Amino acid sequence: MTALNVTATEIELGDVRHWRLQRDADDLLWLCFDCEGASTNTLSSDVLKELAEVLDRVDSEQPSGMVMYSAKSSGFAAGADISEFDRMTDPDSTAAMIDDVHELFERLERYSFATVAVVHGFCLGGGLELALACRHLIAADEHDTRLGFPEVLLGIHPGFGGTVRSVRDCGALAALDLMLTGRSLNARRARAAGLADSAVPGRHLQAAARRFALETRAKRQPKPWLRWASLPGMRTVVAQLTRWQIGRRAREAHYPAPYAVVDLWQQHGGDPAAMYRAEARSIARLLTTPTSRNLVRLFKLQERLKRSGAESGREIRHVHVIGAGTMGGDIAAWCALQGFSVTLEDRKPADLGPAFKRAGQLFARRKRDKYERMRTSDRLVPDFSGAGVERADVIIEAIIEDADTKRALFKDLEQKAQPDALLATNTSSIELSSIAADMSSPERLVGIHFFNPVAQMQLVEIIASETTDPEVAAASARFTTAINRLPVTTASSPGFLINRVLSPYLQEAMVMQESSNSAESIDRVACDFGMPMGPLALADTVGLDICLHVGEILSEAFGGEVPASLRRMVAARRLGKKSGEGYYRYPTRKKIFSGKPEQQLADTDIRDRMILRLVNEAVACLADGIVADADLIDVAMVFGTGFAPFRGGPIAYARDRGVAEIMDRLNALEREYGERFRPHPGWLQFDDLTQGP
Repeated sequence: MTALNVTATEIELGDVRHWRLQRDADDLLWLCFDCEGASTNTLSSDVLKELAEVLDRVDSEQPSGMVMYSAKSSGFAAGADISEFDRMTDPDSTAAMIDDVHELFERLERYSFATVAVVHGFCLGGGLELALACRHLIAADEHDTRLGFPEVLLGIHPGFGGTVRSVRDCGALAALDLMLTGRSLNARRARAAGLADSAVPGRHLQAAARRFALETRAKRQPKPWLRWASLPGMRTVVAQLTRWQIGRRAREAHYPAPYAVVDLWQQHGGDPAAMYRAEARSIARLLTTPTSRNLVRLFKLQERLKRSGAESGREIRHVHVIGAGTMGGDIAAWCALQGFSVTLEDRKPADLGPAFKRAGQLFARRKRDKYERMRTSDRLVPDFSGAGVERADVIIEAIIEDADTKRALFKDLEQKAQPDALLATNTSSIELSSIAADMSSPERLVGIHFFNPVAQMQLVEIIASETTDPEVAAASARFTTAINRLPVTTASSPGFLINRVLSPYLQEAMVMQESSNSAESIDRVACDFGMPMGPLALADTVGLDICLHVGEILSEAFGGEVPASLRRMVAARRLGKKSGEGYYRYPTRKKIFSGKPEQQLADTDIRDRMILRLVNEAVACLADGIVADADLIDVAMVFGTGFAPFRGGPIAYARDRGVAEIMDRLNALEREYGERFRPHPGWLQFDDLTQGP
């Protein structure tokens, strides 16, 4: 939607390209934010420079009030222009630039007349900081309105005065929660938190804005009982408790930004002027850290993936999923949650029951409005006869991981499906050429490989064989973005990308657990490195039988041995979480005592044996052309496996650590432990292989 439809007299602003200013019969100024040539408003240096010029004109107009709004249907503003971050390499000059923005926003804040920010769609980061500099903020009470501070996800914190104004408007506890989590609020919750003065339906925004601009209203303030945390004595206590809570999720050495927010507030929370100055210097320092550089790069790569398949013009309305097991049922539920009509097919009614139960639980978590929840549930329909095949735009197979069974299924499907329907397999390891062997049109087959749990894992591998029609792959990528997932296109090769790179990491952890160390010590080292979960806990979560199946396929294709302990555990039906016991016992997660010392290897040895096998395989995939470029390996491993985001991905880690050092270390490990550590020949062409796309 476009927020407002203002009819007033245009004020000439000369060469200003991103702002428009109008004056109506009540002497109200209507300031329209409209970045030229862009679908989204961002606060670039040019935009901010022009805003200063516009405020010079506002000073001369002496209006009765001013309303600021956006012309973009997407929202008010997405924040600072991230493309400019790469130029901010000097903390001193960056801090000076931020001081200038503070002065600009303070001009807006100091006006004697009422200023009103009208927000629809997204109002995030610097965009929210600009809105908070106005005396009042009115938010559209619509489903796509989101207000928040996502800067922590980029390794920084609010820098345009947000650390001060959010505490002033919401109270310290609510403001810290927003800044430390990066979560966003809808209009009603923003009003309840104190970010917004009012939440009104979109059709009433203009009238509400006029009323707030013309009437004398006090600046919103948090309730008295919400201000207690900012009292001098309490700030220290709350800050210490908050640091402890942050420490349970992130280490300061890995992610310094949330700790910097707490330091700012604790040290300067009673002096806004000092806090503004400290905010500028803090964010200027954070912008130059490796953590922020890597997180900003990953954000840009994420945006690249979101644009995947944009050239495809296929319209997709109905999705048919075959197989109501954990993966198939959860894929179907996720597609329904994203607004698609879905039929879920399985031969046995008993198999559909658990899938629909899990779907109901997902809908209950994601859809708080009961009517919206009912509409979502209505979009997911059981299908025992497979009637949905004939009208589906996308058909996703998620049956047992057996090539013969899948081959027979797709031979039958291509006869029944619409001629332009996407025929997709969710196989995790079988090459597409094997599945498509009996199809008369193998170019129709594509892999759309989800990861478990579907509702949490953002990455989806789009598998394209040599025969897959490129338009089919593009349409599959576009469908993946339509269901709010990140597609990475890979070649059809054993293990594809994620499983091929991850398996050596998991297997090396298994070898060390069997011969030297406890599961806890191995997993602790991985988490110290920055992984969200240790490799053995991850293997238990994935399922040890699946790890064995993938490992056997990869060892057959690329050589090497599957750990004997993994075979023994699967034979004993110790499959991980799903059987109640694997490397840990569940749900108590007690260590399985092996009679071995707690730890025999040094942390650095444990780390290098796991991580360098992973990195070595990533280089092998790059050399083999499994994906188009090195950036895709990094973004896929971060969003598909949780590889330490602050390190930027395995290729970025290799670049930072140094190719020569890694090759020397791999050679040393090969001499000690065998040829599984042999450096891949691709290391010799590392610079050429890792050049940008």
